[in-house]
This record gives sequence, structure tokens and C-alpha cells, in this order.
Amino acid sequence: MKNYFFWSLLFALLIVASCKNSSKTTSAAEKRKQDSIERVKKAQEEAERAERERPRTAADIKLEKDLQYDKHSLEETYPYKDTTRQFQIEKIKEKLAFIENFQRAPHQYGVLQNYKNRNGEAAVVENFVRNAYKRVSDTLGTEKYQSAPLYQAEDSKKPSIYGRDGSLVSLESPDTLKMVKVNGISFEGTWFVPKRYVKSIGDSLKITHVNIVDVTNQNIMTVERTGENEWKIRSMNPATSGQHNPPHQMETPVGIFMVQEQKPKMFYYGDGTTTIEGFAPYASRFTNGGYIHGVPVNNPKGKIVEYSWSLGTTPRSHMCVRNASSHAKFVYDTSKPFKSLVVVID
Repeated sequence: MKNYFFWSLLFALLIVASCKNSSKTTSAAEKRKQDSIERVKKAQEEAERAERERPRTAADIKLEKDLQYDKHSLEETYPYKDTTRQFQIEKIKEKLAFIENFQRAPHQYGVLQNYKNRNGEAAVVENFVRNAYKRVSDTLGTEKYQSAPLYQAEDSKKPSIYGRDGSLVSLESPDTLKMVKVNGISFEGTWFVPKRYVKSIGDSLKITHVNIVDVTNQNIMTVERTGENEWKIRSMNPATSGQHNPPHQMETPVGIFMVQEQKPKMFYYGDGTTTIEGFAPYASRFTNGGYIHGVPVNNPKGKIVEYSWSLGTTPRSHMCVRNASSHAKFVYDTSKPFKSLVVVID
């Protein structure tokens, strides 16, 4: 009987010890499992944060054709004389990725302005040249006329380069100061600009409409942002850009510009005169005297002309970008001043 009792007690003690060990083992396993889950969760959160912060590239841009204007439309690749021309889709996506990237961070936005030297003639840069038009420009080719002077430091005696009228910037100091510190969006670098050349447009800018002008292929594409990294092609049309032909005709400058003003009729002078020669309909100005507009009418009282055989051929304008007049109206209606961009590529 005593042996039976002894062995029963021993067996019970072994079971209790086994349960305790099992409990400890289970508890350790659960902890390892929980730690593993936490590590996976943390890694996932870090990956998601890295993805959110990662600069977007052309590969991230979803660009789909969904035309809202379908007159005079061109295909992505199309014949021209004995060769072909195209819309440079990858380059366009690169520009749209750039636009996506700068809008992801908060900015106080501004636009450089000096149309017809309305805000005062810019000072002469330290190193200047005279270009083919016999006018002063910086060594990068930007003219003094109609530009804003960019200084390296607030107390610099002379500007280093010029910033084109219509260039988009981020304000890094209050625009109430005599000299405003800006970071270039349309151009590179941090600069100081006299206050009178900077128009503040606030911190709520959301670019949804962009007009891409291709001076190599002589075409224009308009796009609309419909979601994060998502853009719709709204039109694909022939255009004619500015011709380098001193002293009166100038090429359309490559760059990123803000639509600044619009005119239902933009009247123009005859070359070298102050006589109004005609008008261009539905004009949207983006830099200096450069407009996106319809077919020029060489009669101030003439009727609007819809199309010209010269569209999509070779540069022949005075810096402006000619379009079919109904397409110029489409741009006029969809690209509001200080809310839309013109991007000129080559």
C-alpha cells in the first residue's frame, strides 16, 4: 500500500513538473511568435514609409489616353514628310513625375514676373554676353529683358543669372522682405530676388492641368491629373513654336512655366512697328511674350481662322505656340492662370 501511495505521489509530481515545463515552453514560443509579428509589422511600416517618401519616376506615372478634345488629333507616332514624328511619352512622364514630386512637400509658391519689364529693368549680371539679338543675357542664354535678377546672397552687389518670367519658385522667406529667398522649381538652386519680381500664389497650389509643347516634333499634348501618379491625355495636336530669326522672331524657350494671363484676342504689332497688324485668338501667356494661341489673323477686325497648313511643320512663330483655334480655346478654358503649367520640351 505504501509503495502504491509513493508511486502515485511521484507520478503526480512528474505530471505537475511536466505541465510547468510545458507552460514555460508555450509561453516562450508565444513570445517568440509575438516578437516575430512585431518585427514583420515594423518592417512593413518602414517599407510603406520609404515607398511614400520615395521620389517618383517616369515608371510610376500612369498616363492613359482619354481625349476631351478630338479635332485635328495626332497618333502617338505619325508620318511627317519622308520621316516620322512622335509624342515623347517617356520624357513627358519624367516631367509629370517631377510635378508629382514637388507637390508632395508643402511649399509657399511664387512666380517670377517681369513681362515687358513692368517690374523694372533687371540689373546687369556679373558675367554677361550679347546674344544674337544684340541684347544682354547671362551665360546660360536667358535675356535681361523681361527677366528677374537672381542673386547668390542677400547682400550681393550684382546678380549671377536671370530667372525667366513665368518661372515657378518656392518662397523660403517672407515676401514682405526687400529681398526674397527662393528655391527654384522651374530652375535649380537657391537665390535671392528683389520682392517686386515675385508674385506669391500661396501654399494651396494643386497642379491638375499641364500643356506639354514639343519644339522638336512640333506638337502639343494636354494632360489632366486624375489621381496620385495618374494622368489622362486630353488632347494630342499639331503646333508651331517660335523660330530663331533675329531681330524679331525668337525660339520658344524650353522649361516649366506658369500660365499667367489670358486674352480672348491677343493683338500684335507688325515687326519693327507699333502698328497693330492682327490678332491671335484665345491666347494663354506663359513666359515673356510667349502665348499658346490660335491661328493668327492678319487683320485686326478679321474673323477667327480655325486651321493653318503650317501647324505641326517647322518653327515660324515669334516665341508663341500656334494651335488650331478651337484647340487654343480648349487650352484657354481648361488652363487657368496661376493654377496650370506649360512645359516646353525638346
